[in-house]
Amino acid sequence: MEIRYSLSNDTWDEKELEAIRRVISSNRFTMGVEVEAYEKAFAKYFGAKYAVMSNSGSSANLLAISALIYSGRLQRGDEVLVSAVSWSTTYFPLEQCGLKARLVDIDCKTLNMDLNKVEDAITDDVKAIFAVNLLGNPNDFERLREICKRYDLILIEDNCESMGAKYRNKFAGTFGILGTFSTFYSHHLCTMEGGVTVTDDEELYHYLLSIRTHGWTRQLPHSSSLYRKNENEFYESFQFIMPGYNLRPLEMEAAIGLEQIKKLDSFVRIRRDNADVFKRMMKADERFYTQLETGESSWFGFALILREEYSGERESFIEALRNAGIEVRPIVAGNFARQPAFKYMNASISGELVCADYIHENGFFVGNHSVKMEKEINLLIDVLKTV
Repeated sequence: MEIRYSLSNDTWDEKELEAIRRVISSNRFTMGVEVEAYEKAFAKYFGAKYAVMSNSGSSANLLAISALIYSGRLQRGDEVLVSAVSWSTTYFPLEQCGLKARLVDIDCKTLNMDLNKVEDAITDDVKAIFAVNLLGNPNDFERLREICKRYDLILIEDNCESMGAKYRNKFAGTFGILGTFSTFYSHHLCTMEGGVTVTDDEELYHYLLSIRTHGWTRQLPHSSSLYRKNENEFYESFQFIMPGYNLRPLEMEAAIGLEQIKKLDSFVRIRRDNADVFKRMMKADERFYTQLETGESSWFGFALILREEYSGERESFIEALRNAGIEVRPIVAGNFARQPAFKYMNASISGELVCADYIHENGFFVGNHSVKMEKEINLLIDVLKTV
């Protein structure tokens, strides 16, 4: 089957290819000067003090949660509120670090965590909220931060799907004590694989640096409060201060990122223009509603949800789209409590996950690109009309 409307598009040109050749010529392939330069450019662009690149957005989440555990900001056994709809690696680091995910239902319109239900989910054991900005859409951070302040909760952001989104002129991913980004192929920036964790907290930054590379001390500055370095470089070569991982990115990925981030303004602007076309054309189809934008979404993709009177008819639309060469997916992982992996997790559910269940059964999404795509959106509309 020929793909006529793909989930994502290739945004590389000669600049990215030249960046790859630069790395090959340097004969240095693992984490080095390119990664350092990309981290500085990334932090500057998003207005964060520190950025730490890793080998994926999933690893960016693992780094963030691990840093909170090893720094003592969170304790094993603490509960963390998280949206019932997200990607698997929002939840897995919580489990892997001994925390307890507590799933909260989503808002059926924004597809983010329902803030009306957040306070009902707070127990004495809840110590943090891991906010997910779904499909490019930021949360209502004014309200979310007020809740965190009132209950003395740590705010973390999974912004892996929402690079470039803004809420009240501030970038999503920079509202929490830690925020995470992904630069996987299908995301706003493409470095093949890759992720970034940002923070304004110097101590957490140093934890991120150590955890990323085996828990050793090599990347820590001499002024770090985590560990007093020995002046003997040989002694410090293999000195480990915490249980870390090997989450190092490649120089090639960072070099590509340095070129890609220069294009991010344009990418997000085009995605927003595409979204305007999509929303305008979808208004005529009364069988669906689309994601309600909070702030300025960067529109990772376009969610379509069947209205109640058409509930249960999704498969007919999926079949038609696939037959027409339009790639289509569930809305992220749907209600994660219904995923088989959930049975292995020490997690709980707050109340009923009514909206998460509804989009699990009646929602799907198609891709958005960083190039104009009126032709593809017209194809989508035409195919939907045939069902």
